[in-house]
Amino acid sequence: MMWQDFVFMIGSSLSIAFLAPTLRDASSRVPLGTSLPSMAIGVVYGITFMTLGMTLSALGALASGTMWALIAAIRSPTGKHLTGRLLRLESPTLLATDLRRWLEAVRSSVDVDQYTTGDQTHTHTHTSSDHAAD
Repeated sequence: MMWQDFVFMIGSSLSIAFLAPTLRDASSRVPLGTSLPSMAIGVVYGITFMTLGMTLSALGALASGTMWALIAAIRSPTGKHLTGRLLRLESPTLLATDLRRWLEAVRSSVDVDQYTTGDQTHTHTHTSSDHAAD
C-alpha cells in the first residue's frame, strides 16, 4: 500500500465528517450549484483513484461523492424530502439558474447573494456602491 493512498483516504474521511452536520441540520439549505458539482468531482476522483490502484482513496472519494449526493437530495432549497428530489423539474432548472447567475457575477464583478424561501428563489444583487451606504 502506498502512503499517498492512506493520506487521500484520511482527507476524504475528514470531508465526510465536516459535511455530516450539514446533512443532519434540518434548516440547512445547500444550492444544487454547489452540491451537484462536488458530487461529480467525488465520483470522478473515485474512478480515477481506482484506475491507479489506490483502493482506499477511491473508496474515500466515492463516499465523499455519496455524501454530496445526499446533501443535494435532502438539503437543496427546492424541496423538503428525498423521494424523487433529483428527478423533479425544478432541480435541473435551479442548477442551470445558479450556474447562469454565477457566470454573470464572474463576468460583471458584481456580488450576487441568493436568498431562498421554500420552493421560490429570490435574488438580491448589490454593487460595491451599495456598501458605501452601509
